[in-house]
Amino acid sequence: MTDTTNFLAAPRLLLRNRAALLGAVILAIVVLAALLAPLIAPYAPNKLSIVNKLQPPSASHLFGTDEFGRDILSRAIFAGRVSLLVSLGVVALSTVLGVILGVAAGYFRALDAPISRLLDAMMSFPDILLAIALVAALGPSVATVIIALGITYAPRLARIVRGSTLVLREMPYIEAAITLGLPTWRVLTRHLLLNLASPVLVQATFVFASAMLAEASLSFLGVGVSTDMPTWGTMLASGREYMNSAPWLMIFPGLAIVFSVLSLQLLGDGLRDLVDPRLTKER
Repeated sequence: MTDTTNFLAAPRLLLRNRAALLGAVILAIVVLAALLAPLIAPYAPNKLSIVNKLQPPSASHLFGTDEFGRDILSRAIFAGRVSLLVSLGVVALSTVLGVILGVAAGYFRALDAPISRLLDAMMSFPDILLAIALVAALGPSVATVIIALGITYAPRLARIVRGSTLVLREMPYIEAAITLGLPTWRVLTRHLLLNLASPVLVQATFVFASAMLAEASLSFLGVGVSTDMPTWGTMLASGREYMNSAPWLMIFPGLAIVFSVLSLQLLGDGLRDLVDPRLTKER
């Protein structure tokens, strides 16, 4: 099955995968809530109301309020915008870097060893520690978190792309294109990159989930985006002081992270089964 056929058949095949369909539905709800945040959020995310501080879930505040009287539901909805923005930026940056490094290592034999050693060195550090070091060096902001996490997760994609490129480089149509004297850039763009789309797309969904979780972790540790912006991680960090007296401060942001990451994992598994049907048969 070619990549074009995979993409055309993707909606029909994904509908048969209940787990992937559930993941897609949950992700769609999260994305729509983030996009429509100004319209559906009942309150402004930073609106203070000391009189209503630490109120439990009620009809007026479905998710309760925090220590400053801010509505948890509104803050959770707006926090989704930050999380999705950072995650999309990380996926875009890591994909570009990963494809460039992976194709260069897999297609050009002279570059394989040095690039592979670089990837090994980067992957030897735990992801979160490398991200913290990069954010500390660049300074906390949305842009620096995207750059730090994009660099951190690029080796994952580069490894996948390199392995796929090594296989595709030996395919008859690639060898035929080289024999006919086609320029290298045309071989890469027309014959190689198109056939890398499926594995890159699958890996990108997992990077998306990892980036979302890492952004929440950085914000929880106080080294992520600015504390002026509501994020699920900062909501968890501020709520831990009231974990016993006001557990809803941590429950609802935590559930938002869990369902968002879970939806991406389910969707990624479904796409992986679509790309390689043998995995489905083995289950």
